[in-house]
Amino acid sequence: MRYEWPPLVPGDPDEVARRVAAVLEEAWRRLASKQREVIIRFAEHPRAPYTVATLEEFKQAIGDFRRRVDREAQQFVQRQLPHLYEEGGQKAAEALGVTFTWTTFHRDALQSLAADSYADFLRRSQEAERMATQFYRAAREAARREVPLLAAGNMTAKQAAKNLADRLAAKHKLMHVIYRNGARVPVRAWAESATLAKSAVAYNAGTLNRTRQAGVATVEVFDGLDCGWASHQDPDKANRTVRSVEEAAEWPISHPRCRRSFGPAPDSAALAER
Repeated sequence: MRYEWPPLVPGDPDEVARRVAAVLEEAWRRLASKQREVIIRFAEHPRAPYTVATLEEFKQAIGDFRRRVDREAQQFVQRQLPHLYEEGGQKAAEALGVTFTWTTFHRDALQSLAADSYADFLRRSQEAERMATQFYRAAREAARREVPLLAAGNMTAKQAAKNLADRLAAKHKLMHVIYRNGARVPVRAWAESATLAKSAVAYNAGTLNRTRQAGVATVEVFDGLDCGWASHQDPDKANRTVRSVEEAAEWPISHPRCRRSFGPAPDSAALAER
């Protein structure tokens, strides 16, 4: 009986990121396991009914991976993002001596953030799904057309099938997701990185929007000592600098796994003299 993960509980960004990454990695492992079954069956007899059935099970595993990404993405944007946005908003409110409430302004901001985060998750998963689908199509086509042609001359049908199975396995490895730019990334890594990035953006959006709502135009930046403003290598270092709310909203983080945060700085001149 397949183990189903319980609903995501909002909380610490690192814990949530690990949970999302584990769920998606498990779904991807099931997909890779089904691929190995297809390769084994293919080497035995690529046109046998049980091989075709195993290939269809692989196709179903692709759909399962897609549904799991969709469910995790929905839970993340519906549960974790509001939690973090509110935390950021409350932190800013406390610093300013005011309160945080879910006004229309904040609800609209969160809705836009959630839509962007959900779409980003799906874009990332589409690369993984594209790779798996390529293998499915290649194996199906080979079973229909290539094996009879390869079994000509001195090669037996069984040897031809094994050679073709080895070729498919070598060409369609599912150990990493290979993006169009050539980057090779494990599913766990991209899931964890995406979740952490969206978590940081949500928290900072709450901080910045509550700061802006209070009429404060500048914030102090808290970041790693070596972290640059627009990228980690940017010579413009971010930590303990004062930036406008608009600048901060443009660069809420500068790289994946960025730990940047902001604090309202109503007296920017005094802070700049530190």
